[in-house]
Amino acid sequence: METTLYIPPLGLAGQFGAPAGFAAVVIFAHGTSSGRTSPRNVRVAARLREAGFATLLMDLLTEGEKADPANQFDVHRQSERLLLAVRHLRAATAVERKPIGFFGAGSGAASALIAAGRAAEHDGIGAVVCRGGRPDLAEEWLNAVAAPTLLVVGGKDAPALDLNNDAFARLHCTKALEVVPGAGRLFEETGKLDQVADSARSWFTTHLLKAANG
Repeated sequence: METTLYIPPLGLAGQFGAPAGFAAVVIFAHGTSSGRTSPRNVRVAARLREAGFATLLMDLLTEGEKADPANQFDVHRQSERLLLAVRHLRAATAVERKPIGFFGAGSGAASALIAAGRAAEHDGIGAVVCRGGRPDLAEEWLNAVAAPTLLVVGGKDAPALDLNNDAFARLHCTKALEVVPGAGRLFEETGKLDQVADSARSWFTTHLLKAANG
């Protein structure tokens, strides 16, 4: 089942897909110049729903905000929007007390990490996965992240490798760094995005479903 949600108070649009009997939810945080229709995130979300997770792909900026390029890198504002989505899902949908994870791509990885670092215990953030992320934009929040975090980087993306290695050293939570051989920044090479989806599914199964069953 897929429905369109509008996250208050700004009415940010999101596509919420919930397979029957889902036990956990993954909220997607997209990178710059992207949105809830990002083809790569849509594909990963579909794979996660096949594995029994509900997913929310949402816009993190209003239409007016998108007109200002500076807002694309306002990861702190976007992290606030992620937490608004968490609280709306808990209050207004069947999510209730089910564990929630974040999947962040590009600069959206920073938004996800900041949101995880800022989240209150009752927000129930159980895991984070970052694809080709910019964790350096969340530098001051990395040591506050408690949720188990997986960083996935393309082996051909040297700048991201450096940034993610540095962030990995700063994280104090349960963590893993996975390098996908032969993948570039966008994981456009044949089969590489599917590897990301498989890794995300495994990470969320281990950590989100463990929380759901705990």
